[in-house]
Amino acid sequence: MISEPKMRFFSYLRSMKDIHLKTCLHPDLLEAGCDEAGRGPLAGPVYAAAVILPRDFHHPLLNDSKQMTARAREELRPVIEREAVAWAVEEVGPEEIDEINILAASITGMQRAVRRLAVRPDFLLVDGNRFKPFDGYPYQTVVHGDATYACIAAASVLAKTWRDERMVQLAREYPEYGWDRNMGYPTPEHIQAIKLYGYTPWHRRSFHPKELEPTLFD
Repeated sequence: MISEPKMRFFSYLRSMKDIHLKTCLHPDLLEAGCDEAGRGPLAGPVYAAAVILPRDFHHPLLNDSKQMTARAREELRPVIEREAVAWAVEEVGPEEIDEINILAASITGMQRAVRRLAVRPDFLLVDGNRFKPFDGYPYQTVVHGDATYACIAAASVLAKTWRDERMVQLAREYPEYGWDRNMGYPTPEHIQAIKLYGYTPWHRRSFHPKELEPTLFD
C-alpha cells in the first residue's frame, strides 16, 4: 500500500506534467511579464514585479505562484533572478495604497518595476484585466496570465517571495499579528489580534472585513 506522503508526491509530479506555459505572445518582440502580490491582505505593502526571460527559459517548477509550494517558490526565485534577461521588484506601502486604492497601487507598482528594468522591453504582458498606458509601452492584459505565460509566472514568483520575506521581517516588529504565518491576510488570528491590539502603521485603512466594522479607526 502506498503511503499518503508518496501519494501526494506522485500527484504533485502528475500536476507538473500538466503545466504548459507559453514562452511569448509575439515571437519577434522582447516581452516583459508583470504581476503583483498582496492585493487582498489587511496589512503590509503590495509588491509588483516585471521579468524578461530568455526565450528558451524552462524550469519544471515554474507555474502560477499561487499553485506552487512556498519551498518551490523559494527554490525558483534565485534561478529567475540569475537567469532572467532583466527583472525588477517594487513595493507600494499602505499609505499610498490608501491614498490611491489597491488596484491603482498594483498598477503603479508594476509600472515602476518596468521602469527599473535594465533592458527596455518591446511589449508588456500583464496579469489580470486592468492596466494603464504609460511611457509608450504597448501591452496586453491576460486573465490568469500567471498560469499562461512563463514571464508572468516568473513575475508572480518574485512578487510573492519578496512580499512574503518582507512580511516575515515585519512580523518580528509586530509579533502579535502572526504576519509570518498569515502574511497580512484576514485570517481569524489576524482579525482577533486587531481587535485586541488595534491597528499598526502597516495596516491598510481603506478596506476591511465586516468583522472589524464596529472597531474601524477606534
